Amino acid sequence: MEKPSVKCSLLATMIAKHKWGTPITEEALLDLSAINGDYPTAREVYADLRSEPYIIYRGNRGIKLDKSNFDKLADVLYHDCGWEGWEIDSRLKHYEGIEDHDWA
Repeated sequence: MEKPSVKCSLLATMIAKHKWGTPITEEALLDLSAINGDYPTAREVYADLRSEPYIIYRGNRGIKLDKSNFDKLADVLYHDCGWEGWEIDSRLKHYEGIEDHDWA
């Protein structure tokens, strides 16, 4: 089994800790994610995530998932992270358009 990228690890943690859109701080996300102490890279990836369309940046409060752009997040999870459609369906509870999603 291939080790997930830092980006995929951070996203998986954010999905697991979604809590109705509560932002998660950089420190909390890095502490909870399976990144094996790769903090310099993880901090860069966290900074990059702040500008992704499926992320909302809340300043000092952290970042959170933007459920209005779950289609873009689903594409990243499928193509970049190797998640299967059924896994995305089961973990992105608020993605209303998943039954019509084009996985191509």
